[in-house]
Amino acid sequence: MRPLILISNDDGYKAKGINELARVVRNYGDIIVCAPQGPRSGMSRAFSATIPLTLNLEKKEVGLEIWSCNGTPVDCVKLALSELCPRKPDLVIGGINHGDNASVNAHYSGTMGVTMEGCMKYIPSIAFSLCDHDEDADLSPLEPYIREITQRVLAEGLPMGICLNVNFPRGQYQGVKVCRMAHGSWYNEVTKYHHPRGYDYWWMVGHFTNDEPEAEDTDRWALDHGYIAITPTTIDLTAYSAIEKIKNWSL
Repeated sequence: MRPLILISNDDGYKAKGINELARVVRNYGDIIVCAPQGPRSGMSRAFSATIPLTLNLEKKEVGLEIWSCNGTPVDCVKLALSELCPRKPDLVIGGINHGDNASVNAHYSGTMGVTMEGCMKYIPSIAFSLCDHDEDADLSPLEPYIREITQRVLAEGLPMGICLNVNFPRGQYQGVKVCRMAHGSWYNEVTKYHHPRGYDYWWMVGHFTNDEPEAEDTDRWALDHGYIAITPTTIDLTAYSAIEKIKNWSL
């Protein structure tokens, strides 16, 4: 039986990234794509609890189904697992995201939301992102790496509770680094404007800063120096190093 691969994203089912991803991994299994109707960037692991969800079949052929959903990326995974997948998928993939999900961006990312949801369902899961927001970015340099990583995970799996956050830099690749998440911060995130009709409004924008630019073992350093960054990411949020200290509190 061919492997079953579930794919979603936060850029919408029409995005170049997700369609290129489905094409690249199609040789390795039957593909079900379930993705939002339009862009849902920054949705992280949000799901819809106050609106009804809909599914629309956009394309069907041998070994490939593409569905759209009016919800979030996580909604797409939940619905696909419940309603579309004939069995538990062998792999969940998020991406290819247009824009990086390194450092703290991973916490906000809908693409990582897809991957974390798959991981929480005990399915090996991967996120692929490119440091290029251009909707028509050249994705061909990513293909051999996506193929290799996909094959390895299908063959070997991943430890329970661990997924992969894979980020690609723009331009020539210097190699691949397996690295940790960088400590980073967003600054000046909220910009206020005054509308001519008399009310104030705000845009969420901001600027990202790598707070440890000299640390060479981070995803941000790797990307800034032309390396593909692979960050094993855990869904377990427990700070084990603090357990004993807090146990000693007098409460």
